[in-house]
Amino acid sequence: MRRALVTGGAGFIGSNLADRLLADGVEVVVYDNLSTGRREFVPAEAELVEADVLDRDTLARALRGCDTVFHLQANADVRHGLERPRADLEQNTIGTSYVLEAMREAGVRRIVFSSTGSVYGEPEVFPTPEDAPFPVQTSLYAASKLAGEGMLGAYAHGFGFDALVFRFVSILGERYSHGHVIDFFNALRADPTRLRVLGNGKQRKSYLYVQDCVSGILTALAAHESGFAVYNLGTDESITVDESIATICAHLGVDPVLEHTGGIRGWAGDSPLIHLDTAKIRVLGWEPTATIREAIVKTLEFLER
Repeated sequence: MRRALVTGGAGFIGSNLADRLLADGVEVVVYDNLSTGRREFVPAEAELVEADVLDRDTLARALRGCDTVFHLQANADVRHGLERPRADLEQNTIGTSYVLEAMREAGVRRIVFSSTGSVYGEPEVFPTPEDAPFPVQTSLYAASKLAGEGMLGAYAHGFGFDALVFRFVSILGERYSHGHVIDFFNALRADPTRLRVLGNGKQRKSYLYVQDCVSGILTALAAHESGFAVYNLGTDESITVDESIATICAHLGVDPVLEHTGGIRGWAGDSPLIHLDTAKIRVLGWEPTATIREAIVKTLEFLER
C-alpha cells in the first residue's frame, strides 16, 4: 500500500487510522465534509479534501494515485435515524455506491469498509459469529450498512475487487465524539446529582478501544489475499449500561440518582444485547489490549482535556 484514501478521515476512527497509516509510511488523503469530523483531527502530513462522498467529481479526483480506500464515512446517528430516514440512505448506502463506482472508474480495486455489529439485529446466538443468519433489521443505520456490505460483495464478485468488511461494536477512546460516554459525561457535568438513563440500564453491550480497532483493521488487511471477507471486531467482555455508568461516575467522583425511563431498549433500534464472536480475526494474531473499563476511562480522560 502506497497511497490510501480515507473517507471520514477527520472523524473519530478515521483520524486515528490516518495517523497509523502515516506512521507506516503510507501517503494519506483524508476525504471528509467536516459535518461531524474535525479539522484539528486531520494529521498535518495528510492531504485534506473537504467534500462529500456524494460529490462524484471531487471523489474521482481524490482517488487519483490511490491503491486502497478505507471507507469510514457514514451517518452514524443510530438513535435519531427514524427522524431523518433519508440520511442513512444517502450518506451510507448511496454514498458507498458512489465510492465503489469512483474506484471502478479509477482502477482502484481494494476497499476496507466500516460496518456495524448492529447488522445482526437481535440474534439468537451469542457471542455472534460472522456467519450468523440475519434476522429482521432493527435500525435504519444497520440496514444501510448491510446494503453497503452487499454492494461490496457484488463488486468483489463482478469486478474483481478485494473487499474487507469490519463489523464493529461501539468504539471508545481518544477523539470520541458521540455515544453514551460523552452523553453521560456532559449530563453529569451539568448536574452531578441525577442522571436520566434511556431503558432499564440492563442493556448489555461490548465496546472496543479505538487503537485496538485500528490494529484489527490493519492486521486483517495485511493477511488478506483476495476477494471478499468479513470480520467482527469487539472484545470477549460485555458490560451493562448501569455498569458503564458506575465506571464513569467513579472516575468523575459523583454519585447521582439514576432515573431509568424503563424498557429493555433505550430507543427503537437499540439492541438489548450486542456481543460479537471475534475468533476469526484472533486466528490472525490480533487481540484487544484494553478492557472495556479501561477504554471508558481513556475516553473520559480525552473528554477532560
